[in-house]
Amino acid sequence: MERKTNRLYKSRLFVMIFEDKKNLLELYNAVSGKNYTDPELLEISTLENAIYMSMKNDLSFLIDARLSLYEHQSTYSPNLPLRFLLYLADLLSGLTRNDNLYGRKKIIIPPPGFIIFYNGEEEQPDRKILKLSDLYGAEEKEHRLELEVLMLNINTGHNPELMKASHTLREYAEYTGRVRKYAREMPIAEAVEQAITECIREGILKDFLEKNQAEAKKMSIYEYDQEKHLRQEREDAWEDGRIEGERAGEKNKLKEQIRKKLAKGKSVSEIADILEEEETTIQELIDELKKEKV
Repeated sequence: MERKTNRLYKSRLFVMIFEDKKNLLELYNAVSGKNYTDPELLEISTLENAIYMSMKNDLSFLIDARLSLYEHQSTYSPNLPLRFLLYLADLLSGLTRNDNLYGRKKIIIPPPGFIIFYNGEEEQPDRKILKLSDLYGAEEKEHRLELEVLMLNINTGHNPELMKASHTLREYAEYTGRVRKYAREMPIAEAVEQAITECIREGILKDFLEKNQAEAKKMSIYEYDQEKHLRQEREDAWEDGRIEGERAGEKNKLKEQIRKKLAKGKSVSEIADILEEEETTIQELIDELKKEKV
């Protein structure tokens, strides 16, 4: 029976690890270069598989005028800036719910920052900027609306300074890397079990995995299966495109042969006989040739 996609599990392991305020503050400091020490300064919420947070200013205890939106992705997509724009619209709608948007008083909103933590198998650079304007269908000299997303590659061996600054992120990358490695050698359930056992023994995500071992195993199996499914879909689409291209090439070759035969005054039946095709097929292609001339 075909497994139905449950979007609630997508990237859930990453979100679950970093919903812990201590881990998220460590990640925030690593990304921003800040050095906050009090996890309670963070206010955390989640939206689908994204984490967004605001930080209370540690001096004035007002909401710091910043909003960070983090998302984990194991599949690269150029459409992520658009998705972040939709996330942001939802968030700002909630933040300004009690404000008078039609009034004369200026409503203060936090400037947002957008980061993707990427650990897919497709090769990507350490850092990459994705822009909303890259999706525009018309050229503009100046974009009236722009949104930039920083994509950070968190696979093992990438962004060493970031990994050094956030040991939790480094350990997450090590764990997921082992799951992938062992899954090439054994069934996924066994691969996850081996990765979890080794990581606990070696102190990698030890506390998290010990407390959440059953759920972590379930999530890891699902996420790997989902990632594999998406990869196979892309491969199938490529194969379909290749076959379609071959068919189009054969059709164009046949049309060229028909054109030459017509130029020599051959009839439909004669061309069909020479090319060993049905007369209806030859007539359809002749009709297409006529339309192309118009």
